[in-house]
Amino acid sequence: MHDLRALRADPAGFDAAMARRGLPSMATRLLQVDAERRAALTAVQDRQSRRNTLAKQIGQSRRTGADTAAMEGEATALRDEMAALEQRADTLDLAIRGELEALPNLLDPDVPDGLDEAANVVVKQVGDPPQFDFQPLEHFQLGEALGLMEFERAARMSGSRFTILRGGLARLERALGQFMLDLHTTQHGYTETQVPLLVNDAAAYGTDKLPKFADDLFRTTDGRWLIPTAEVPLTSTVMDEIVPADRLPLRLTALSDCFRSEAGSAGRDTRGMLRQHQFRKVELVSITHPDASDAEHERMTACAEAVLEALGLPYRRMLLCAGDTGFGAAKTFDLEVWLPGQGAWREISSCSNTRAFQARRMNARLRGADGKSAGFVHTLNGSGVAVGRALIAVMENGQQPDGTIRVPPALVPYMAGTTTLHGA
Repeated sequence: MHDLRALRADPAGFDAAMARRGLPSMATRLLQVDAERRAALTAVQDRQSRRNTLAKQIGQSRRTGADTAAMEGEATALRDEMAALEQRADTLDLAIRGELEALPNLLDPDVPDGLDEAANVVVKQVGDPPQFDFQPLEHFQLGEALGLMEFERAARMSGSRFTILRGGLARLERALGQFMLDLHTTQHGYTETQVPLLVNDAAAYGTDKLPKFADDLFRTTDGRWLIPTAEVPLTSTVMDEIVPADRLPLRLTALSDCFRSEAGSAGRDTRGMLRQHQFRKVELVSITHPDASDAEHERMTACAEAVLEALGLPYRRMLLCAGDTGFGAAKTFDLEVWLPGQGAWREISSCSNTRAFQARRMNARLRGADGKSAGFVHTLNGSGVAVGRALIAVMENGQQPDGTIRVPPALVPYMAGTTTLHGA
């Protein structure tokens, strides 16, 4: 959500910021509507002032027995005019709010221009893609050959984009989630949190998932939403609160199931479990003072990178360009892991600074040292990391000529000492 006062102060800057997102100029039109709304409210105040004056005059006239019919008629007309003006102001307010809530966040100045992922910038690369003396397979080929990954049975009961994991792969998936939670809570200072998987409209709206991304979500018959990521409930823990500055930063993590309709992804990643309707993810959320959010963004991304480094997976950090940065983000780093079976880098984590964009929507404010409100907190979120995609990366990078899968040493304690996954 955008600050209308900032738009009034610098309409040209606002249009320039939206142009980076590929959107047309709109500040002049929005300010015209805003001026109409403010004029209507001013007119209401003028009429209320006149009614107050009339009320006094009517009272004085009644005490002297004078005729008050004309004044009462004027007061009634003013009341009706006020009602119409207030309705007009409310209509204009809803129109402005509707337009502003549909606009993406302002991008940070250091976000590169560009239309799509082709313009993203490689910040760094850690590790080299492994070299195999055999043709590496994709994860679904490995999993099905071992008898530990089933798509056809999952499709019979649930439809496409679902997976059944068995035996060693099911345990490996569980081990990954537990390993990530332990790493983030014991070494990175995040507080483990159990969150609801169902949220209301306010929580989904506050974290910028509504109204824009309604088609990407699953909705229950009672009007609640299955979470697309634990970012939604974790960030919503400060919804409608004033957070004391001395409590910041708040660093929260959760391992949760996530649900996405994958609207618009027809034909993309149809094989395997790269793009699922249901998956697990370890989420990182930070609530910070505005002055600290840049440093927190770097810190959060480094925490996600630590997972990949501990697992021995080659990865690279990408700074997303304007056209590839998500709706609510001011700046995003993606982490891409190398998948030998695909011979490609694929996203495994996305860490974003939304600045005050979400906080303004959810009314999450900051209380300064003087006890007074000091604006909005900043919110950040990131995958720390996507468990299913980490499983894919471990399988493909750890595959061996006989089709077995080497378990990264960091996960062996979570696998009861198992170092290699064999078939069922």
